[in-house]
Amino acid sequence: MRVYMPSNYGNKRYNYSIIDFYDRGIVANITDRHITADLAKRTLQKAIDSQPGINLSNLLVHSDQGSQYTSKEFTEFCETLGITQSMSKAGYPYDNAPMERYFNTLKNDLIYRHYYHTEQELYAAIEEFAYVHYNHVRPHSYHNYKTPFEARCGAV
Repeated sequence: MRVYMPSNYGNKRYNYSIIDFYDRGIVANITDRHITADLAKRTLQKAIDSQPGINLSNLLVHSDQGSQYTSKEFTEFCETLGITQSMSKAGYPYDNAPMERYFNTLKNDLIYRHYYHTEQELYAAIEEFAYVHYNHVRPHSYHNYKTPFEARCGAV
């Protein structure tokens, strides 16, 4: 899933993140200048690489009907890997709610609260937010106020 983010230097940046619906943790995210099928592919590959031993034939990748996800390039990438694609019906955003919730949190807790002098500073802040703060520090009501890491590992 993607989000558009305004930057302090006048251009938008695009973040693709992949969330594990089991524990609501971010397994991959990449921020870049252009919204493309290649960015979607790179983010999905990053997610796959972060999960050693994953059986790709059991993987379901859910998205909206954005052109990046419906493109021949992305659909063939998924087919080649044996990954099943799932998409929301047009005008029915509810099954993307966990992803939209994450992007709302990212914007309100990070993006809108800070000034980033460089693109690299923005990208590093988003990485830190996703992989450290969101996954290991911030409790989620979905898990009875455990972090995604605690939910996955069964920690109390």
